[in-house]
Amino acid sequence: MTKNESSKKTGDAERLVKMLRSHHPCISIVTHEETLARQLVFEAADKLNRNANPAAGLLHLGRLEADTIAVAFDLISHLRDARTLRVLRDLILRFDQTRSSLILIDHCEVLPEPIQSYATRFDISLPDEQELEQIVFKTLRSFHREKPITIDITRTGLKAIIRNLRGLTRRQAEQIIIDTVADNHRFDQDDINEVLARKRQILTSAGLLEYVESPIDLNEIGGLNRLKKWLEQRQHALEDKAREFGLEPPRGVLMLGVQGAGKSLCAKAIATAWQRPLMRMDTGALYDRYIGESERRLRMTLRQAEMMAPIILWIDEIEKAFASAASRSSDGGLSQRMFGTLLTWMQDHQDPVFLVATANDIEALPPELLRKGRFDEIFFVDLPKKQTRKEIFAIHLRKRRRDTGKFDLDKLADASEGFSGAEIEQAVIAALHEAYGNTYTLTTSLILKTLKSSPPLSVTMAEKVQNLRHWAQNRCVPAD
Repeated sequence: MTKNESSKKTGDAERLVKMLRSHHPCISIVTHEETLARQLVFEAADKLNRNANPAAGLLHLGRLEADTIAVAFDLISHLRDARTLRVLRDLILRFDQTRSSLILIDHCEVLPEPIQSYATRFDISLPDEQELEQIVFKTLRSFHREKPITIDITRTGLKAIIRNLRGLTRRQAEQIIIDTVADNHRFDQDDINEVLARKRQILTSAGLLEYVESPIDLNEIGGLNRLKKWLEQRQHALEDKAREFGLEPPRGVLMLGVQGAGKSLCAKAIATAWQRPLMRMDTGALYDRYIGESERRLRMTLRQAEMMAPIILWIDEIEKAFASAASRSSDGGLSQRMFGTLLTWMQDHQDPVFLVATANDIEALPPELLRKGRFDEIFFVDLPKKQTRKEIFAIHLRKRRRDTGKFDLDKLADASEGFSGAEIEQAVIAALHEAYGNTYTLTTSLILKTLKSSPPLSVTMAEKVQNLRHWAQNRCVPAD
């Protein structure tokens, strides 16, 4: 074991030692890295000069001598049996009296309520960049002994690979390196993108954080000039130099506004402008029918985001994810607990994770989220003004390889009053379809025709849009 690996592992072992010295009768370690968890337990036991006895029979554990550390693997699923649960409860009570500790190592966190009151959670740290570097070297050496590989990578390239491995477990990082060199027996600059692609696959399969491609540039978004200036001023504030200068990393923005006005587009553009990965939190995948599992998933997702920092973390339509937290709900307080976990993280996290939250319905937002200090700024993205609408038409026409000089942008801007950016784009697309289907040339008249045939959201939901504008008038900074 290398010095860095030992140091990281020792840090977890020291935390476990403190728990054991405090005589917690039951400690829960939820992990898929069972071997690492077992090593941590034995290291902690060795520091305390106590015996650690992995055992399968709870009755046998009850006959162990005092001041013992006992380990049980994959026990939680068996606690659905009432007799097994009863024996475990009696065992924990006995361990509480004899100053012993039972450590539950399991992939599942859902403990029965009688056990939750005694169990103390212990989280194994994800590897930092120093440890990840050692994992890469160790894996390459091990693979090279079996079949020689060619290593041709710069120090900058190696750092990029290590940075791309952040947020993964030790086992996941090791497996990615193995998969990367298994086919061509090479480890070189081309593997930077390969490692990132494999990491995206892992994150997607987990269903918690989704990597979002963000090729969009801020110049491709019409208007939003105040927001753009704000972002430009803070573009380099996530760097270490900014902290040395005395600046705290910006924590995030909340963007309220009319549906289709460009809030989600801005999240992608921020990632491109700041050259940071954009990770979207799948809030739907967080909720689970088992008690405690939803909270665990949220904690794990936020923890993973921190390990991947610096990144842009995007929560789209945040009001839908935590809507029940704003009122008394029938979910047993789950939404309020989840929302509380998010607020605590927003207040306390130190890693450069910039949160971009978007929302359409302010009435569904818990008031605590709008309190000053939660976000660096709250922007209101309104329907575009005439000049902005001209820019949006020009952007979408250029995107479809049309010469904007052949279109009357002023006339189009006048005719599209009340339209959102998304609705303007759809009008251009609809006109393109009609032109293609009838072998027409795309013209100003054809786009005007599609605008008239589809009334905007500001008309069909006029009262709701007006209420939103009225609410934001003195509470938010206009994005444009």
